[in-house]
Amino acid sequence: MTDKSRSGISRRTFIQLGSAAAAIATLPIGRGLRAETVTGQASASPDKVGVWKPAACWHNCGGRCLNKALVVGGVVERQKTDDTHTDSPNNPQQRGCLRGRSQRKQVFGLDRVRYPMKRKNWAPGGGDKSLRGRDQWVRISWDEALDIVASETKRIKEKYGNESIWLTGGNGTHYLNVYANYGGYTSDWGTTSWGAWKDTPGYIGVHDGWIKFGANDRLDLRKSQLVVLWGANPAWSSPGSPSYNYLQAKKAGARFICIDPSYTATCELLDAEWMPINPGTDHALALGVMSALLEEDDPASNPLIDWDFLNRCCVGFDKDHMPAGVNPDDNFKDYLLGTFTGEPKTPEWAADICGVSAEDIRSLARQIGGTKRVALLTGWAPARIHNGEGWVHAFSTLGFMTGHMGRPGRMTGVSCHYAAGNGGPRLVNGGDAGLPAFPNPLKSTINHNEINRALSEGVFRQRGSGEKRVDIQMMFHTFNATMQTRANITEGIKLLREKVEFIVSPTYVLHTSAKYSDVVLPVTTEWEREGTILNPSNRDVLIVAVNIVPPLYEAKSDQWIAKEIGKRLGVDVNKVFPTTEKQQFFNTLQGANVIDDDGKTKVPLLTITEQDLAEWGVTGRAQQGKIALKAFLEKGSYQVTRQEGDNYGYIAYEDFVRDPQGHPRDTDSGKFEIYCAKLTKISQEYGWNEVPAIPAYTQKPKGYEESFSDWKGKVKSEHPFQLYNPHYLRRSHSTLDNVPWLREAWPSPVYLNKSDAVRLGIQHGDTVLISNAAGKTLRPAWVTETLKPGVVALPHGSWFELDESTGVDLAGADNAVSEQVATGFGTSGWNTVLCNVEKWHGEALIADVARPQRIIFGEEQ
Repeated sequence: MTDKSRSGISRRTFIQLGSAAAAIATLPIGRGLRAETVTGQASASPDKVGVWKPAACWHNCGGRCLNKALVVGGVVERQKTDDTHTDSPNNPQQRGCLRGRSQRKQVFGLDRVRYPMKRKNWAPGGGDKSLRGRDQWVRISWDEALDIVASETKRIKEKYGNESIWLTGGNGTHYLNVYANYGGYTSDWGTTSWGAWKDTPGYIGVHDGWIKFGANDRLDLRKSQLVVLWGANPAWSSPGSPSYNYLQAKKAGARFICIDPSYTATCELLDAEWMPINPGTDHALALGVMSALLEEDDPASNPLIDWDFLNRCCVGFDKDHMPAGVNPDDNFKDYLLGTFTGEPKTPEWAADICGVSAEDIRSLARQIGGTKRVALLTGWAPARIHNGEGWVHAFSTLGFMTGHMGRPGRMTGVSCHYAAGNGGPRLVNGGDAGLPAFPNPLKSTINHNEINRALSEGVFRQRGSGEKRVDIQMMFHTFNATMQTRANITEGIKLLREKVEFIVSPTYVLHTSAKYSDVVLPVTTEWEREGTILNPSNRDVLIVAVNIVPPLYEAKSDQWIAKEIGKRLGVDVNKVFPTTEKQQFFNTLQGANVIDDDGKTKVPLLTITEQDLAEWGVTGRAQQGKIALKAFLEKGSYQVTRQEGDNYGYIAYEDFVRDPQGHPRDTDSGKFEIYCAKLTKISQEYGWNEVPAIPAYTQKPKGYEESFSDWKGKVKSEHPFQLYNPHYLRRSHSTLDNVPWLREAWPSPVYLNKSDAVRLGIQHGDTVLISNAAGKTLRPAWVTETLKPGVVALPHGSWFELDESTGVDLAGADNAVSEQVATGFGTSGWNTVLCNVEKWHGEALIADVARPQRIIFGEEQ
């Protein structure tokens, strides 16, 4: 059988695709660029005309920008970004970053998984499990691969029961629906990017920044006089428009303060005042600021606290505004003052923990309380800590105290990911694909901080049920990177080599989860599928992508794989997948809507004709919209043009702040809850540790205080450094870390302060060893003065690369040294990590770009 007949694309064409991508450098990214459509003849034979197609940049970065590919004779020769209109502050182009511009190196990379494969030493029951991650791979047919997955599923279900089958992650909907119809599966859950913003906000009456928004829209941001960015660096974590939105606020006159362990690229862009802070101590700083507000507030001569806001909109601040039935002495004001504890949370107390001087804490309080229009904005990063719920509560309470909510230019909330710098519900939305959802009939779900415990001890905590037994014998990695992006990889790999009988990964590259699997199934990328709408992108725009190339080699879509497995399990796949993938894509287009000029009414986005329906060969209806279907698919986006005074503005909590009785919050009291009994109740149901009803300080496991063996004497421990994980421009979480272009441009070092480096005899570029009880990893040192002393920054998401002879990770994987510690609401604590740093005296690391890619079944084979 020829390569072409097996895959639908010839070997020669595949090589052309890879070669063309390697030959073309990225395009300029300066704003204001507007390019005309290019035919492509300059880089192709005269008889071939190129077509620019909107191409998905589908990764979870928060940018969600417009990306286009020039396809010439079936080969992608170039990429570009948004040039659909002239760039302006009110109508910015959705311009891509270096990650999107390197997308073709991901799609056409030499490390694509091309065929179904199994481990050479795998056998039913696991075979030699100790060879996972270092075994040879054997190419097999699709029929054999699918039969293995189905037969192992049946065997394990019969022997151990459905709860022994763990479908990791929550995004692989097609696989989850199939297994839900096969009796169910054990799932997992966690707080991932959100940290404690995942669940805490709803109980106290504020928004999480993903589903609902506590920050105002980008035009209103320009009304702010002071913007405090607290643990937010959109220049790295949300490329695209967010930093541009903040820049417009600066040009409108806003001052910026950045509170962060590092002087970030965003801080530099905005010429912000930098307040360096110890990682994971933001809670203490917020309490110190609120204490200073109480200390210096005088309603007549120096009004820093908005007492009217507190009295009308909140419960729990003082003894006169406590919920019925609770001890009035448990109010927050008396806690801050230390009235009954004898431990006031003064700026001096806070300074000892957070590293910001008491003088600067008081200055921050005066600026926040004494400025009329303030935007208090935070990313999720400060909440990705153990016991992070109190930080979310404290940050929100600071907004309550100062009344910076619900009014023009005044806001307090999360501003990150796709909503960074532009809060509010989406103005343009894609439709539903039209597939049914099937709930999992089993309730067993493992918190991410107990994954290794569940594998090693067969026990985990189930909310409301206490300790629960589980015997995981099958792992199905569904559209996720569980082994890479959960804490303590080293122990996890050890357990996979001992405990689990079968592991399968659908994937397009051999990422960490796939590397330690028994069977890998090659999946298509979004460039090889029917098309997709990139939901969510920022609120003003809807971005669409179409098919760019046929599926490469033997790659199949996740849906095709799920259906074939379902057939072999006896599942009614026509019930699970009642329509084709083409019909599903069309449904998302048919159902797309946009808010009309009145700012309220949803109307169809796309004009669809009977001719469109005939050409597509799908079921649908003709309709009138804002843009023709063909034009939308050619352009790649539809964007609402904003202007001052339009009806698209958003001010978070505006109705409630104006009329608390008429527009109550969804809380027990109907108000913002500074005293929230439900926080304690819910934490008791989880059973790890209690979350206080007020934002009282709780020490963070693996936090700053634990970096000392003697806190009072300030004697450092064997793990004296705090380590945190900034999101990094080389990758989106862990995706794209394999792309050579990005490895060359962004080397992923460990950042450490110059004073620490001098003390340890480390020079810029030296290989250093980062270690703690969880594991060890090596990185080249990046010596800088833009990072707080005593802190190291290890970029998030590098692919784990275990040196089997030493047990050391060679790639700087953050989860090589993070630990699974279950606290509060199950929040993962990636930014509460302690470690030691020392100069490495072994062989120096080679640059990541020089490390071999994970290529299996190369051309020579």
